[in-house]
Amino acid sequence: TNPHNHPHLSGSIYLKMVLEKPILIDCRDHLNGRLCSVVAKELLAGQKIILVRCEEMVISGSLVRNQTKYAQFRNKRMNTNPRRGPFHFKSPARIVWRTIRGMVHQKTHRGQAAIGRLSTFEGIPHPYDKMKRKVIPAALRVVRLKPGRRYTKMGDMANLVGWKHKELVDSLEDKRRAKADAYFQKKKAGAALKEKAEAACAGELAKVNEVLSAAGY
Repeated sequence: TNPHNHPHLSGSIYLKMVLEKPILIDCRDHLNGRLCSVVAKELLAGQKIILVRCEEMVISGSLVRNQTKYAQFRNKRMNTNPRRGPFHFKSPARIVWRTIRGMVHQKTHRGQAAIGRLSTFEGIPHPYDKMKRKVIPAALRVVRLKPGRRYTKMGDMANLVGWKHKELVDSLEDKRRAKADAYFQKKKAGAALKEKAEAACAGELAKVNEVLSAAGY
């Protein structure tokens, strides 16, 4: 039967959803809530998403304010047996993961499947350091937060509430940046050499280029 004629079925569910391969998002200088809401919507649509550099994400408000709010949040526990939850994560990646979990209706099968499509990391571990990273313009601090307003880096807040790996992540990120810079300088030198070689034999290639352009290349 035609699904469009069926009284209980919408034709839209038969349209094939166009999804990309996993999207890698660099969280640096994004506002926490805004980024998480966009990511949650994509996860529910079936998109796989990887968040890197969660410790560089920001929350509006001063460090003292956010530290106080997190301290109040950590007081929320089961009265008779705190080991049963709620569980308060200390690492930036897990804090972000928990924020998104609250946005995907995780007590349903659909929500569980959605949160299963998410990966969060501090720093940029291998193999993601070699992949193209994207940003979400609608969630960037420079776009959304009024200049002069205070904000808190997630890594700084996590460090104050008990996260023990800030120095380690910082040192690994320094090493990664040094390697990335060396690769970029080498790539730039190669591109300059290629440009120089093309300029040197421009006269010889003129006829070849004419033939190629006529063929549509």
